[in-house]
Amino acid sequence: RGYLNRPELTEERFLNDPFYPGERMYQTGDIARWTEEGLVEWLGRSDGQVKVRGYRIEPGEIEAAIRRIDGIREAAVTARTEHGETALYAYIEGRESDDVRAELATRLPAYMMPAQFIEMSEWPVTPSGKLDRRALPAPGGAADRQAYTAPRNVTEMKLCALWEEVLKNGPVGIRDHFFERGGHSLKATALVSRIAKEFGVQVPLQDIFARPTVEELASVIQDLEESPYEAIQPAQTQDTYPVSSAQKRMYVLQQLEDGGVGYNMPAVLELTGPLDRVRLEETFRQLVERHESLRTSFETGPDGEPVQRIHDSVPFQLDEAESADAFVRPFCLEEAPLFRAALVKESDERHLLLTDM
Repeated sequence: RGYLNRPELTEERFLNDPFYPGERMYQTGDIARWTEEGLVEWLGRSDGQVKVRGYRIEPGEIEAAIRRIDGIREAAVTARTEHGETALYAYIEGRESDDVRAELATRLPAYMMPAQFIEMSEWPVTPSGKLDRRALPAPGGAADRQAYTAPRNVTEMKLCALWEEVLKNGPVGIRDHFFERGGHSLKATALVSRIAKEFGVQVPLQDIFARPTVEELASVIQDLEESPYEAIQPAQTQDTYPVSSAQKRMYVLQQLEDGGVGYNMPAVLELTGPLDRVRLEETFRQLVERHESLRTSFETGPDGEPVQRIHDSVPFQLDEAESADAFVRPFCLEEAPLFRAALVKESDERHLLLTDM
């Protein structure tokens, strides 16, 4: 698409000669093939790179970091996907898992931390003597958890309640492991925020990784100085509001491109079965009424700077469309909502719901 958006490269030229002379080329690591229909079919990657919660991660980098820890004799890191969520798992030999996790947290960013560390005494190997990653044992489930240990004081009681809110997996005992109970970096961040609101202290994110049980974290909280939690307050009501740097940049680009669809975010969903159009349209109206971002327009203020205006109410109508191609078109930033939806009727029992923002 990047080539086709360049005026000097026509589609015909791109298909005949996709390499632009004199420009830098990149090896993505993706493996693909041309199909007989002329499409590119993605087959996988030439390396072990995986995507975990939006981050592209090379498990080999984590393995190398683990092996640099004193006492580690062997290590392996794999990714597993369960219930639509991908997580990293580390297999180690030579040190206790809690010690490795604590030390690794000082060397790697939170999003690269494995969700669970499994201690190994024997490693599965292939007939050629190499590590058989596919034969590594699956992470332990509820059967491998420690026996429930009840909280002993108010701090531990509150922490257990916060863990259950974040993990949605209770009950939580004071010796349960945050990450072995399904925690990860995003949930750890949510836990830090809840702790700040409940206890009035700022727990560093790294402490969640280094002390991943309620018992350990309670001792950390007791030693921290109080830092009162301050909720973000709504801005005072006014006609217009300043824009962020990103909003300003997009507004200026939209003006230079005379509308354009470069920043449109369209989506298509297939609806099967009987459709209540009135109810669907009312659902969208309630969404627009509920969310200020869907009632916001942008304009140039008196001083020539972009501003945003939040409308008390804006009209919304579910449109009819002949096809998805005809549906995507430029938005007028001065007119809210900067969101539209339409239906393509293919039969009484099948519709396409088109959205764009």
